[in-house]
Amino acid sequence: MGIGGMGYPAWSGAFLLMIAWSLFWKGFALWFAAKRNEKWWFIAFLILNTLGILEIVYIFFIAQVPEFRKRFGLK
Repeated sequence: MGIGGMGYPAWSGAFLLMIAWSLFWKGFALWFAAKRNEKWWFIAFLILNTLGILEIVYIFFIAQVPEFRKRFGLK
């Protein structure tokens, strides 16, 4: 058993799921910030780890990526 119960398979699965979730949103936000030449957003995404929250806010509300906004019914 690991420290604080971290040896349980349920914790491992949840941790891997959080990593996958975060990497997906971080990768997409980094790509889109670079494409829009927004270096400060790019640096913020590289440094901060917010489990995808900052990245989702950027994609939907700041950059307003039309593909995602249309898919989720935001205009």
